[in-house]
Amino acid sequence: MPAIKASRYGLLGVFIFTASTILGGIQVAGYSHISQLISESYAMGTPYGFQLRFFGFLPSGFCFAAFAYYAFKALPPTAYSKFGFMGLGIFYGVATIIVSLFPCDKDCNKEMVDPSLSQLIHNLTGLLTYLIVPLSVLVLGIAARKWVNANYVSIMGIVCGLTAILFVAIFSSDMNSKVAGMYQRIIEGAVLLWIVICALYVRSICIKR
Repeated sequence: MPAIKASRYGLLGVFIFTASTILGGIQVAGYSHISQLISESYAMGTPYGFQLRFFGFLPSGFCFAAFAYYAFKALPPTAYSKFGFMGLGIFYGVATIIVSLFPCDKDCNKEMVDPSLSQLIHNLTGLLTYLIVPLSVLVLGIAARKWVNANYVSIMGIVCGLTAILFVAIFSSDMNSKVAGMYQRIIEGAVLLWIVICALYVRSICIKR
């Protein structure tokens, strides 16, 4: 059933992504989750960057894309939900796969000195992700107002979406900030939290049926 698949893929994706982020920081000496970007943990030249990309972040991207597809199938189809789940599936699912296939240069080359093609693709994909995904979560929060017994899902979608949008603005204003990593993790955390909430909601309505 689409609802069960949506729930499983959503929760699994969040688990894999979170675990990969934590493990990524452990395998790089002196890495800081507060100041450094997630991409820096699996950039070119990192000890286990290849393993993190292909056995961590890439599978999580597949799970997020599958979650968005099956959640859309399981929930009432509206223009808002279509836009929201498409944005989430493409720019949080497929985009996570793309940035895994095209990692950034060592230390993510923030000054963009002679960047590689992989770095350019990585940066463009990341830019589109942060422009579209927070808005998609916000739109899904609005769409959830028409779902059965989904008031909490709606409120949290709006809160998580607005939180992500706010911190994208703060994050993009100074990517060299000493707390840039924290800003990025707040953005990611807001999106991941809503995926968990939605995945559990979809599972609950399936059980009730």
